Amino acid sequence: MKVLKFGGTSVANPEHINKVKSILGNQNKEQIAVVVSAFGGVTDLLLNASRLASEQDVSYKNSLKEVEDRHISAIRELIPVKSQSAALSKVKSELNILETLLEGAFLIGELTPKLSDKIVSYGELLSSFIISEFLKSEGLDVAFKDSRELIITDNNFGKANVDFNITNANCKGFFASNKHRTTILPGFVASSKSGDLTTLGRGGSDYTAAIIAAAVDAEILEIWTDVSGMYTANPKLVKQAKCVSNISYEEAMELSHFGAKVLYPPTIQPILGKEIPIAIKNTFDPDSPGTLITKNNNGNGKTVRGISHVGNISLLSLEGPGMIGIPGISKRFFETLSVKNISIVLITQASSEHSICVGIADEDVDMAAEAVNETFEYEISRKKIKPVIVEKDLTIVALVGDNMKSHQGLSGKMFSTLGKNNVNIRAIAQGASERNISAVIKKEDVKKALNALHETFFEENIKQLNLFVMGVGNVGSKFLQQIRQQKKYLKEELKLNVRVIGISNSRKMAFDESGISLKDWENIIDQGEPANKEVFFSRVNALNYRNSIFVDNTASAEVSESYSSYLKNSISVVTCNKIASSSNYEYYKELKHLAKEYNAPYLFETNVGAGLPIIDTLKHLIASGDKVRKIQAVLSGSLNFVFNTFDDSTTFHDVVKQAQEQGYTEPDPTIDLSGVDVMRKILILARESGHQLDIDDIENEAFLPKESLEADSNDVFFESLKKYEADFQKLYKDAANADSKLKYVAQFEDGKAKVGLQQIPKGHDFFNLEGSDNIVLFFTDRYVDQPLIIKGAGAGADVTASGIFADIVRIGNF
Repeated sequence: MKVLKFGGTSVANPEHINKVKSILGNQNKEQIAVVVSAFGGVTDLLLNASRLASEQDVSYKNSLKEVEDRHISAIRELIPVKSQSAALSKVKSELNILETLLEGAFLIGELTPKLSDKIVSYGELLSSFIISEFLKSEGLDVAFKDSRELIITDNNFGKANVDFNITNANCKGFFASNKHRTTILPGFVASSKSGDLTTLGRGGSDYTAAIIAAAVDAEILEIWTDVSGMYTANPKLVKQAKCVSNISYEEAMELSHFGAKVLYPPTIQPILGKEIPIAIKNTFDPDSPGTLITKNNNGNGKTVRGISHVGNISLLSLEGPGMIGIPGISKRFFETLSVKNISIVLITQASSEHSICVGIADEDVDMAAEAVNETFEYEISRKKIKPVIVEKDLTIVALVGDNMKSHQGLSGKMFSTLGKNNVNIRAIAQGASERNISAVIKKEDVKKALNALHETFFEENIKQLNLFVMGVGNVGSKFLQQIRQQKKYLKEELKLNVRVIGISNSRKMAFDESGISLKDWENIIDQGEPANKEVFFSRVNALNYRNSIFVDNTASAEVSESYSSYLKNSISVVTCNKIASSSNYEYYKELKHLAKEYNAPYLFETNVGAGLPIIDTLKHLIASGDKVRKIQAVLSGSLNFVFNTFDDSTTFHDVVKQAQEQGYTEPDPTIDLSGVDVMRKILILARESGHQLDIDDIENEAFLPKESLEADSNDVFFESLKKYEADFQKLYKDAANADSKLKYVAQFEDGKAKVGLQQIPKGHDFFNLEGSDNIVLFFTDRYVDQPLIIKGAGAGADVTASGIFADIVRIGNF
């Protein structure tokens, strides 16, 4: 004999009930017992109606009307007209009784546990009757049996305790004499020895099926639900979650206790001793293999079998010096909670006996706190124990696996993963069996925590990076193009899954939690909402993704001022915007400090030399104990392009215009030609070398006329260049006559920095620097006579984008 249970979603409406009929029709010819839940959502409607009625709120009738409409509608749709009369009469009669019960609650303004059980039982009683009548009308050999006649309990209304001796005898006797192939039974409901209706607790339909399966020594218990088995994590929160094909009873119990909702926790207990397999199957994908729960399944040697969580948890802490060495404190504490019928989900106690901390449901915490304070009123008044401390809005995450006890370092791996993602742990618990490691965290961190842990334990070391990109102009568009082009390589070779979740330009912004398609990002952003930097940050922060990276491809001072907000929320920052790192020294130091404190890298390799590894090389020199004595550099690709292209056959105006059009200069070319851009770069290198310097400390030997420097628009600026063409030609001729080339040079030595146009003679490392290339010479304690030289393309959207790309990869490899 087999026992099948169909949950609320499986019987939510006539369409789903027809799927159930198909599944039952495909069963072998052996006898089966079918336990059904209430139609999906009906139990909640009944609970809501009960609450409103007890509060003497007449709107309870709305919920009652919805319950009535759903069941009457189901009969009319499922059962042929010629057979509807008897079913409608029975259901309407039951609904009249339900209405009377609710009216009673309304009149007395009270809802007793006994009355609540009676009201809420109608969900299963009505659904099972309607389904049995429907199956009979379809020609199936079906009988209806009221579970209240089989399952006998005590009078603990709301969550009754089963008398297995009587129940087992009832079940065996009935099914031994039952000649029908299929028997439909309502789940959740039972009756006490005194004949009162009782219920088995929310989710009790699973329990009903398990009780029957154990009583009749069933071949298998099948739990039919809306997912294809038990998953490595909640698939609604972790997209990469996978179905677990086989799992042990103990692992399933742990996972279901910690929130795996496909199985009601007490379900396993009745059948554990008889070793009856449990299959978790999907009503909407019946051919899927699902999950098989059996005895001592070693999971092919896997350690962690699943990551689960239970939400709406509060921590209740009792602490104080008066607890140390005093017998009976724990007994009084737990006894107080037990008397109030409060379930404890998690327990942790300091070895010093100075504190006890328990996790309980949010809905119970106020009552629990009041009760415990009352119990320890004397000790609290004497200052020996503090009033209980309550922390709300928490969640427990748990790693589960039978083989965890034989593997070292799992706890460290778990807590390290959470710590790297700035998930604060409020409490920890681990049983002696080491089958479960639990941590209590903030509710808002649960999605990030589950995904980070799943990535660590189940995804073959593939790390997901979630990018939020501001600025999609020349550099930004090239960057997105490179991400799209290299996505497959990153995943296969570097084990990095890079997703762009948000993008913004100066006009519009767009988000997609599953990742923006980089094939069509231009259209996506055009159809987005109005751009707003504050809203953009709020959205990034609210999403709270693990490994979040804010990518700034703008030259905006306003955007650079937001970096601290991102870092404080453990969101890494990658930028080609030089303003933040070259602003006042205190802000630069704050950003570096925040990056360390919140474990969120702040990388700006492209601030100096675009895609050249200048800053990274400098960091390695400093980290290895070397000391920088002098830096000489040509750091402006735009100025190098300008002076490599400019000669007596061209005009300075035309060359600068060409540099702007080819993307070598900033949108405002005066930033480059005034030397401000180079000043920022040498300032950043000086700071990264360990020196405290501000931009006002840098000497700037400007070559532009004052009129050009003070131009208030690009048009005015370019007009001024035409006016002073003769001056620019003289600069070129003076250098040519000295057999030299013009280079805009930055230098840092002895704590001082300067920038300016210089004549570079033949034989110098700078002389043959072509096009828009950059070059940096590092003179250090180790590189004394021959400097460490870095040379290459130092401007252009492609190379700058590649430098940003490299910083993203660095974060992925942290």
